Amino acid sequence: MTQSAPWDQHAEPLAVGSAPAPQYGSGSLADLLPTLAAGAGVPGLTATIEELAPADRNCVFLVDGLGWEQLRAHPDEAPFLTSLLPASRGGTGRPITAGYPATTATSLASVGTGLPPGAHGLPGYTVRNPQTGELMNQLRWQPWTAPGAWQPYPTVFQLAHDAGVHAAQVSSPTFQNTPLTKVALSGGTFHGRLTGEERVDFAAEQLAAGDRALVYTYYAELDGAGHRYGVASDTWRGQLMYVDRLAQRLAEQLPPRSALYVTADHGMVDIPFDEEHRIDFDEDWELRAGVALLGGEGRARHVYAVPGAANDVLTCWREVLGEQFWVASRDEAIAAGWFGPRVDDRVYARIGDVVAAAHDDVLLIASEREPKESAMVGNHGSLTPAEQFVPLLEVRT
Repeated sequence: MTQSAPWDQHAEPLAVGSAPAPQYGSGSLADLLPTLAAGAGVPGLTATIEELAPADRNCVFLVDGLGWEQLRAHPDEAPFLTSLLPASRGGTGRPITAGYPATTATSLASVGTGLPPGAHGLPGYTVRNPQTGELMNQLRWQPWTAPGAWQPYPTVFQLAHDAGVHAAQVSSPTFQNTPLTKVALSGGTFHGRLTGEERVDFAAEQLAAGDRALVYTYYAELDGAGHRYGVASDTWRGQLMYVDRLAQRLAEQLPPRSALYVTADHGMVDIPFDEEHRIDFDEDWELRAGVALLGGEGRARHVYAVPGAANDVLTCWREVLGEQFWVASRDEAIAAGWFGPRVDDRVYARIGDVVAAAHDDVLLIASEREPKESAMVGNHGSLTPAEQFVPLLEVRT
């Protein structure tokens, strides 16, 4: 994680090319399910994470907010998961990357579709809908948008189901009928279970329900604790202890010929509550000049300019924020590979005219238009290791 720094740390604005692009095509969340499904014989998919050995039954346990760096910093709270760190990414002991931005809606879509954000089309927490001109929250799916038009590709679960693999998702009943689940995680059968114990127990049952199986289960509360109290809090550490027990419980129930992968959608960074670390867009006339819509989130902003003002907005944002954020035009961010090797035509205008990704421990809040998000302790979204690196811990039978 980068450390807090004075405003004049960098002599010049950060070069876009200096940002570490996600490992699309070899070691990102978008590569995980295609690799597992291809290894189980699903046609049309390619195993691109070369370190993972095939298994007939594959289970992905995704823990929202369990970053690689945060896990490594808390071995006492997570002894079981820590014991698996040498097995991460097929025994290499390395993490994979979430993808940009490192945020839940984007990452879950990357996991479920096996596609980078530039293809699946959920490239941020909030993005502009080119058809309406409105900001769309892709986590809450507000305002409502036809899911199939927004994300038209089949999920890996659907492809696996069509190929005769037993596909199942085990998560909170709250998520069963949400548009995000439909576009990102549908295919096979969804099973709603309330508690973490119920989810991992039923995931193990589903894994044994077919000679070939692809099962996904999810736990969200670690992320919630990080947002509310920070990853340095007792509450977050208590949640990590619970996650550790859940992972061990699931591992102990794996049927034969199985592989369990514990991973996450992003890491997290605690941001202090002061003006040095929290820059308020709603109180900064320079940053607001020429901006029609502010999208994304505090560490991964999409900036939509009024017609004709995109270059001026880019220049201003670089001058004001360029020592603490990687500030790129839409085309620069795309060329740098932030959203993947390609960006579909329908996705292009969803990306901001200007894209700003935090380098330092800073946050670009919007206290008036985003009061709840601006009050969060833990944040994520950018390209730093603390946010991008997620584990791929493996248990095999």
